[in-house]
Amino acid sequence: MNDDSQKDKLRQHFARRVTTQARVVLDTWQKIHEDTGQSAVFRGDFARAADKLVRYAKRFDMESHADSGRQVFDLIGEWPEGTALPEGLDRKLQDAIEQLSHCTLRRTDQEASEAPQQYRRTPVYIALASEEMAGRLIRQLEFFGFRASAFNTADKLIEACALHKPETILMDVNYGGEPLSGIATIERLQERHDTPIPIIFMSDEDGTIQTRLRASRCGGEEFFYPAVDPGQLIEKIETYTHGNTVEPYKVLVLDDSRAQAKFMETVLKKAGMNAHIITDPMEIIHALESFSPEIIILDMYMPGCTGMEIARVIRQQDRFHSVPIIYLSAEEDVSKQLHAMSLGGDDFLTKPIDPKHLISTIHNRGRRARSLLALMIRDSLTGLFNHTHTLHLLDQEIVRARQKDQQLCFAMIDIDYFKKVNDTFGHPIGDRVLRSLSMFLKQRLRKTDHIGRYGGEEFAIILPDTRESDARNVLNEIRERFSELLQPAGDREFNVTFSCGVAAWKGDTSQALCERADKALYRSKAEGRNCVTAAGD
Repeated sequence: MNDDSQKDKLRQHFARRVTTQARVVLDTWQKIHEDTGQSAVFRGDFARAADKLVRYAKRFDMESHADSGRQVFDLIGEWPEGTALPEGLDRKLQDAIEQLSHCTLRRTDQEASEAPQQYRRTPVYIALASEEMAGRLIRQLEFFGFRASAFNTADKLIEACALHKPETILMDVNYGGEPLSGIATIERLQERHDTPIPIIFMSDEDGTIQTRLRASRCGGEEFFYPAVDPGQLIEKIETYTHGNTVEPYKVLVLDDSRAQAKFMETVLKKAGMNAHIITDPMEIIHALESFSPEIIILDMYMPGCTGMEIARVIRQQDRFHSVPIIYLSAEEDVSKQLHAMSLGGDDFLTKPIDPKHLISTIHNRGRRARSLLALMIRDSLTGLFNHTHTLHLLDQEIVRARQKDQQLCFAMIDIDYFKKVNDTFGHPIGDRVLRSLSMFLKQRLRKTDHIGRYGGEEFAIILPDTRESDARNVLNEIRERFSELLQPAGDREFNVTFSCGVAAWKGDTSQALCERADKALYRSKAEGRNCVTAAGD
């Protein structure tokens, strides 16, 4: 064996050691993610495994594994020892883990034609009286990237939940054959878990208030009576999965006291929020532009200006007109508090600050602000970005691509013969097809991609840092898989296809880029539909 062969064999040996260690990190994360209530137990093992991965990967010059491992290790550093995994940190770690899992895929995995799935996604459990219905539902769920299992006895379901806590359970009220035996099973099951499992109940026979109340008391989030088709169920199942983990709130704090500012930062980060602290009021404009906060906390009295004056300056910018502003002060005079809020504030917290009160206020204000923002920028049917906001995001991505000298692609999708679907099956089924495609796109595209409903049955996709050929290949895989998905319509099923046009940004305006993508879409339709055409072809 020559020296080159020996070196190659040694490199392969080292690569296996790094990959094996990466899988230890992934497996430990899976244990944490399956039961966050017990996550503190695994925090130390998780940190040691990530640290070991970074050291191995650096030693053997495997940069992608080193970078991904370092990102995981740094995020664990934000997790206080002896505590459960903070809510906001869960999503950040999930993104880092997905990046690591992609590095760890075998070459054959990376070249597989199927779109990448999340690493060992937490399962969805199904307990239905109808085995045929359960089988249909599992096949549909697999198309959307879910991992689903069906059970035919209560004991097997409870045993499976003890091994792997599911994201949600779909439960027949009369599962097991006896009246309300399904609810009784869930009552037994929930007693064994510190945090309740979201349950979706369904029933063909019993929709009384007594049954609904009992189902609700044991964790029932939804109750379908009479039973519904798989399309509606999948939409609800997606609502209760970790795929919809709430992004941490971005909170900007302005307080001239460094000690108070540090205290606020600690409280906010411990609650899983993304905090940005400044102590100089003159830095507020730069902080607003660079951080884009969702919530702003202002000290009332600072040297040189007041919090009320800062609030008025913030409100002069349309971008931040609806961002909640919370004042902090030792001021107890209610009339002065009301006057302060009349000048642009939304809430008032009196010092010394109670951490629980602060976090509760931020959650309440943040949730409402996000709801109002969603009404403005999202399509009410699909939950995707609306036409106006999609074009705004495209302009932003063009600026970013120009600054970073990166590639960018824009795609337009149109559902084929959609009018025929509405005419044949009715508009409610047509609406479900639109929601089905929106879910499909969200599951199979990256978190950095932007998906919008352009209008009617047209969708738009912005793919940052992507070559035209790669965008075409990804969307073609999605097109092929979506065409295989059976769309339920009562006792009938049918398939739907879409046509797509893709265009790469060439330094032109967003309008010109949209026009080139639209022309490519027109070519796809002219060539028989159900295909993807790139503008550069």
